[in-house]
Amino acid sequence: MTEDSAKLLEKAGRAIRAATRLLADADIDFAASRAYYAMFYCVQALLAEKGLRFSKHSGAIGAFGAHFAKTGELDSQYHRWLLDAFDKRQLGDYGLDAVLIEDEVREMIEHASTLLAEAKRYFGVSDAS
Repeated sequence: MTEDSAKLLEKAGRAIRAATRLLADADIDFAASRAYYAMFYCVQALLAEKGLRFSKHSGAIGAFGAHFAKTGELDSQYHRWLLDAFDKRQLGDYGLDAVLIEDEVREMIEHASTLLAEAKRYFGVSDAS
């Protein structure tokens, strides 16, 4: 694993912890954003190992689908979770009215935690690190 990938996974863990705190404070839209970014950092780390970098979220999301989900290298559910999280993050970041509900965002945080654990497993990193 490259140093950049390790830093991205560490950042993903921090984003999950931040999302959890924000949700506990009823900042649902901000919690959704952090949960999405946790997943996005995991995806960036995985793609970086294949020498792939993208300036747009849509490019990274598409490449993750092509290089990991469609090939079966990782379960395709992670790509579906990422797409869903991206949509919810858009609503939370750009919507003026609260449309996200706590249970949805709690599930996003769980998905982000699961994806982080899977990325660590992919890299052969123990979850305790």
